[in-house]
Amino acid sequence: MLPSATLTDAETLLAECRSKGIRLATAESCTGGLIAAALTAIAGSSDVLDRGFVTYSNQAKHEMVGVPMPLIEAHGAVSEEVARAMAEGALARSQAGIAVSVTGVAGPGGGSVDKPVGLVCFGLARAGAAVLSERYVFPGDRSAIRAATVAHAFTMIRAAL
Repeated sequence: MLPSATLTDAETLLAECRSKGIRLATAESCTGGLIAAALTAIAGSSDVLDRGFVTYSNQAKHEMVGVPMPLIEAHGAVSEEVARAMAEGALARSQAGIAVSVTGVAGPGGGSVDKPVGLVCFGLARAGAAVLSERYVFPGDRSAIRAATVAHAFTMIRAAL
């Protein structure tokens, strides 16, 4: 179940995309499809959300959205470089005008000194524009980190409209 604030935000974002004729695609790792789930919880979202890729494993990132394995090996799955490649691949494999991607360490385990629990890397690709990336460390437990990730992905999309 998604928080009502997330659903309200999703509904507003869908309306903004609709008004600008923008379709979206997602490539998600640490959220496991939660961004797409929040958008599709709103009736009529199919005119905005083109598709979502859940690329939890490195192999899925490579096969589904074309992230080069050497890039993953060089920087790790949780990196801005991989997030940018995920967004770029999702855009290229969809009919969307904007693709957002997320890859991170949602916890409770799996963190390290360089990549602590709560670290999430975001990518955003738009047709005809440079691919953007951002990196944040969110506080809280797994649910809080994933919820914050969805909210920030919506913020990034909104800024790109």
